[in-house]
Amino acid sequence: MKTIAVTSGKGGVGKTSLSANIGAALAATGVRTIVFDADLALANVELLMGAAAERNLMHVVAEECSLAEAVSKGPNGVGYIAGGSGIPTLMRSGPKRLELFFEQVRELESSTDVLIFDTAAGLENRVLAFLKAADEVLLVATPEPASVMDAYATVKTVYRHKPDAVVNVLVNAVVDRYEAQSVFTVLERIVKQFVHKEIEYLGFVRKDDAVGRCARNRSLFVVTEPKSHASADARSVAKHIAGPGVGFKLAC
Repeated sequence: MKTIAVTSGKGGVGKTSLSANIGAALAATGVRTIVFDADLALANVELLMGAAAERNLMHVVAEECSLAEAVSKGPNGVGYIAGGSGIPTLMRSGPKRLELFFEQVRELESSTDVLIFDTAAGLENRVLAFLKAADEVLLVATPEPASVMDAYATVKTVYRHKPDAVVNVLVNAVVDRYEAQSVFTVLERIVKQFVHKEIEYLGFVRKDDAVGRCARNRSLFVVTEPKSHASADARSVAKHIAGPGVGFKLAC
């Protein structure tokens, strides 16, 4: 099972939408995918899936069900774990309680190929816990200068707490691939100069009216508007995430 923590230096960059849509794009090809809503402030994954979850993380924290039993099914068969109000309670728990929780995460391995943690924006301890636990960090940035600088601050903090971290960058809401590459090049240069670490370019998602329309309708653009530019880009990113190391082949 590959675990990916999706994060951003600032809010409003489309992190949760990308987590849910990329998860659904993976699931559509037969990749067993779960999107875990680890965003305390917003917890919007359930809304985007278009259906209410019977159980959420609060039920897990209260020991009313296991983490596996809290998985609901969304579009394309993607699994998701709704956040509810469970994250703050969980993160206030002691080390033993947290370790038991992450043991439950590991128990998902037999039924899951990719587990996506949709974390909150920022660098609180509860966010860092998921970033450190994941195999890879997927950092979302936009062309806005503030987003780039916040992304740099996130990279710096991630490497401080996890020197061997793998950080992949996804540039969202761009005009085209050239703008995306330009944003990544600037961020990469800053990281190399001041952090002396490498980051990888995962891809981009173009600015698209379909994204906003689907968010307002509580649906996923890769499902509702599959021919949109954003959907094509999300599928491309999903293909890169799957890669040869996940243990399956994407459908053509």
